[in-house]
Amino acid sequence: MELFAYHNSREKYYRLPQGALCCREKAVLRIKLWGADAHSASVTARLWCDSLEVRIESRRFSDGFDVVHEFEITAPDTPQLIWYFFIIDIYGEKLFYGARTGVGKLTNTPPEDYQITVYREDFETPKWFREGAVYQIFPDRFSRSQHERSGKSALDRLSYHEEHGRKVVRHTEWSEPALYKPLKGERHYSPCDFFGGDLRGIREKLPYLASLGITCIYLNPIFEAASNHRYDTADYLRVDPVLGDENELKKLCSEAEKHGIRMMLDGVFSHTGDDSVYFNRYGRYDSVGAYSGKASPYFDWYHFDRFPSKYRCWWGFKSLPEVAEDSQSYRDFICKVLEKWAKCGVTSWRLDVADELPDSFIEMLRAKLKSLDESGVLLGEVWEDASNKLWDKGLRHYVYGSELDSVMNYPFRDAVVDFMLYRIDAHELQQILAGQRERYPEPFYRACMNILGSHDSERILSALSGAPGRGELSREQQAKFASTAEELECGKKRLLTAAALLYSMPQPPCIYYGDEAGMTGLFDPFNRETYPWGREDADLVERYRILGKLRHIKGALNHGGAAFAALSKDVFAVLRGGEDGTVITLINRSNEIKTICLHEYDFYEGPDAGEMPFAERYVELFSCKLYSMNLETEGIVVSVPPLGALMLMGRKRASEENAAEQVLEQV
Repeated sequence: MELFAYHNSREKYYRLPQGALCCREKAVLRIKLWGADAHSASVTARLWCDSLEVRIESRRFSDGFDVVHEFEITAPDTPQLIWYFFIIDIYGEKLFYGARTGVGKLTNTPPEDYQITVYREDFETPKWFREGAVYQIFPDRFSRSQHERSGKSALDRLSYHEEHGRKVVRHTEWSEPALYKPLKGERHYSPCDFFGGDLRGIREKLPYLASLGITCIYLNPIFEAASNHRYDTADYLRVDPVLGDENELKKLCSEAEKHGIRMMLDGVFSHTGDDSVYFNRYGRYDSVGAYSGKASPYFDWYHFDRFPSKYRCWWGFKSLPEVAEDSQSYRDFICKVLEKWAKCGVTSWRLDVADELPDSFIEMLRAKLKSLDESGVLLGEVWEDASNKLWDKGLRHYVYGSELDSVMNYPFRDAVVDFMLYRIDAHELQQILAGQRERYPEPFYRACMNILGSHDSERILSALSGAPGRGELSREQQAKFASTAEELECGKKRLLTAAALLYSMPQPPCIYYGDEAGMTGLFDPFNRETYPWGREDADLVERYRILGKLRHIKGALNHGGAAFAALSKDVFAVLRGGEDGTVITLINRSNEIKTICLHEYDFYEGPDAGEMPFAERYVELFSCKLYSMNLETEGIVVSVPPLGALMLMGRKRASEENAAEQVLEQV
């Protein structure tokens, strides 16, 4: 039996429209057969949706020597996932065709299912976020304000926590290493050391952030808490006195707005601190906390298995009692929290550990946030594929349009690091990035916050310099670890290359504070050192400045179409298209120059394929070098530097004589 089959879920001919579908939207699926037995085969599409299996017979026609089987489907009325593969019946024998994404393969047993995500027709995400750039700040470590009218510095204000009986370690020198060992006489490490970064310090650095093209600042928690990371919330209604006060937050929001920057706060709503107004385990607050008993107004916020000593806590940490998000009083309270900070100018939130929040709770948060500000953003911390994420109650509903606007894009970070470090090749990188776009609704996909670093991962420069991964070194070993000068130089080249890809994607790029300055460090707390003011890597900072400006002035980069291509195992390309032309980004991870003839490659996959034609002339945006059509090769030939990137802009109206000058003026 000789039979061949082909279906590519990322080609328009075989699946139209591409990607996710709105409710009730129609789509066409096609599979092509050829070979001696192609005309003898019948094909059925097996779909699984709404907990039901559906089998659809094909409409059959010829396409030259091939036989095409076509299926028309209509998305369900309610958001959900559709899974499908093809069943081929030939001479009474059944074959199967499927894959997770892209090109499938024939098998004798049921294969992986293709996925179609069905989402709400009215789902939209805020344009300002989709087309912007984000900067993440760990407040204690970014900037200590230069002067205080009150005469008290942030370090002085730590007396508030001391008066509450909390351990406090002050770092008087900004460049001191962070504490990582238990205090003398203690068994366990405690994140109780402070450098005095504060809200005023951030406000004073707004011109710097604006120079990077930042349009959104994402702040790690700022509410009163016992620790320096503040994920152990003590009072949701109060800015931690060490950082400033409510008035200082208002000033920061107001001043940021003048620079075109909006604020996003970290919402830690799955747990509180045990040392809080609500639990009050140590009696440091005047409130009647849940630890006191049923008379507490907060008692039903928590789960006590054996009162008072045994209660549910986040990942077993007794200092972080979990809250019951189904408690109506807790939900009502969190709505008041959103209302309060909206009055200060903050209507966008990043949800900590969104995986541990019920869907109904997230849906409630979204409804409240959008009622306060339709342009507010609700972003989730989800480390995996958010479209088919499972938990103990079944499939999560993050992407359907009734919960999150989008997520932190950890899969993007992992894929880029793996590619740069030779764990995957460019073809696998394309599979990951294009597959994600296929599964996510377009509004959700366009709002994914792409990251290379965060407070929960090692510094990206350390990662790209080949530093040991999570769990490979003890905390003591991490403190002593240092990459060699040669490793760091290689890592820096990789970071410059990865940054070009980060800013070329059709999603908002996010900088974790100091990554643009060359900060290194492994995992918590070594990835949370202070920003090296006066000791920045000038080359890196300048590259990020250029990328930030390019992102704003080139329509193709912030809202244009997008397609990906693996040009070899070492060279990956992103094609972006807009009204003013196209931008092609080429990244080369190898140590060799790679010569590429652009017109030999077809960006044929994805919803924007075929809609972004090559230009006859390009200008390279870092060097302003001009590239024109080569008559011999009938294409544009470029040389991508080793461990480097090119960003080529083709403009419809720019002549050879003034294209470079126009770019220089704008950048």
